[in-house]
Amino acid sequence: MSLAPFVDEYDGELLRGIYGGDGDGGPDERATVVLLHGAGVLGSKERLLPLLGEFVARGCHGIAFDFSGHGESTGELRELSLRRRFEQAVSVIDTRAGGPLVLVGFSMSGQTVADLARHYGDRVVTLGLCAPAVYAAAAWDVPFGVGDGPFSTIIRTPDSWCASPALDALRAYEGRAVLAVPGTDAVIPPAVTEAVQDALATRAQFTRFDLPDADHMLGQWFREHADDRGRFVDAVLTPPPIVSGVRDDAFTDVR
Repeated sequence: MSLAPFVDEYDGELLRGIYGGDGDGGPDERATVVLLHGAGVLGSKERLLPLLGEFVARGCHGIAFDFSGHGESTGELRELSLRRRFEQAVSVIDTRAGGPLVLVGFSMSGQTVADLARHYGDRVVTLGLCAPAVYAAAAWDVPFGVGDGPFSTIIRTPDSWCASPALDALRAYEGRAVLAVPGTDAVIPPAVTEAVQDALATRAQFTRFDLPDADHMLGQWFREHADDRGRFVDAVLTPPPIVSGVRDDAFTDVR
């Protein structure tokens, strides 16, 4: 297994990440798994590296990177937006990934995964959504600011997410999808999780993956719990309900 750092430039920012899977003897048509971290000062690729290594060890190419204003990338978090997150992800994917895509997003990156699924269409073969968020259309182009600006006003408006274009994108998606749901989530309202589940169940080959002892920080959870990390990778890469020849009751098919 090979993991190596990279630095890409986009729109004046340096985006630093980790790439894996080259030189492992696999065919060129292997999928590339793209791991997208959540928002905030603690959001970065670092907690996702064990998960990246797990996917690469299963024979995939893999990418994890820091959005601008996070981790080792340049830029200011207050200047980032949902649109810029999408554009930065597209830039990294177009530079470093060919062939099928597996998109795995945590928290705010649930929105980014939906945006990417719409953009790349049939090239996306699997979605992994981990305690995902979705946002109102009006929030997409607004800089995040420092917590008291227009972006915060929009997302704190009750039910502003209900007509999110992200939900439309997930309803239209027809590939494989896994929704990881923690037992306790103080960040994502249950109604949002239910709406995402209903959207995915419209056309996708959908599995709900419950983690009853986990909280919202699923990247941290997967870093610290190797068994759950492996089972999540199984769920993403193997069609349910059979994983390694054995039924796992944590995987719930929803059709």
